[in-house]
Amino acid sequence: MGGVVGLQCGAALTTRLYPAVGPAGVVTLRLCIAAVVLTALWRPGLRWDRTTFGIAAAAGTLLAVHHLSYYKAVDRLPLGAATTMEFLGPFAIALFGSRRATDLLWACLAAAGVVLLSHSGIPLDAAGLAFATLAGCCWGGYILVGTHLAERVPDGRGLALAVTWGALLSLPYGIAQAGTRLLDPGTLALAVAVAVLSSVLPYTFHLEALRRVPPRVFGILTSLEPAVGALIGLVLLGQHLGLPQWAGVTAVALAAIGATRTSSPDPSRAPKPTTPERPSSATDGLTTRTPAE
Repeated sequence: MGGVVGLQCGAALTTRLYPAVGPAGVVTLRLCIAAVVLTALWRPGLRWDRTTFGIAAAAGTLLAVHHLSYYKAVDRLPLGAATTMEFLGPFAIALFGSRRATDLLWACLAAAGVVLLSHSGIPLDAAGLAFATLAGCCWGGYILVGTHLAERVPDGRGLALAVTWGALLSLPYGIAQAGTRLLDPGTLALAVAVAVLSSVLPYTFHLEALRRVPPRVFGILTSLEPAVGALIGLVLLGQHLGLPQWAGVTAVALAAIGATRTSSPDPSRAPKPTTPERPSSATDGLTTRTPAE
């Protein structure tokens, strides 16, 4: 829960950076600072094969596009709405390939939540919804690619390399949008807080949680992220949702919790203590594979 709250508080804090550097500048600062911290922590080497480098580059590319589209969505939508739409990517992966009738029920509940969120209550920006949907697609893709990276590099070195590549990709966009404003001391200080809240602390908390609780329990807790985002948006940013939209956020969260609780357990899978990616209910079975699997 500390990781979930940290992610959403970091996203709320980024709204103070938008006037200074814009969404692209926020992404560049967050990824660059996170890359420095994660590289210092994990010290990734360069003695890997081309396939591993390719997977890390793909993961970093998806991270960069995800962050850029997500922050553009947060710039246009209430935090709870943006997070709910983004969460559908991992949720879709959780249901992909399912053959159980109960999983279809959870999918319908999530779809109803999206309808309530998008077409009732307070009007939502169409471009913001599109960016949030793109962020969800990229996050789902990152889960799939990150699974292969975690299998090939069973610790945080792969993540550090992926984040570094994502930072390099985002750098031209951030410079083009913000220029020298990226180096403003006040902006850098706020960006450090965002990077710590949104990347370093959540990844660390997730790693420690996976050492202590089963993946199914972990997935249930992280399924609360859309609701937590809506609450933090209300408390910290004064972002109000209509009653039907609150119902939509709740429906998506309940669908994710239900899909996690009713999924078929796989006793051969154990928590992977060295994978610091940001998992969700959709990732608990994907990001915790051991190299032997």
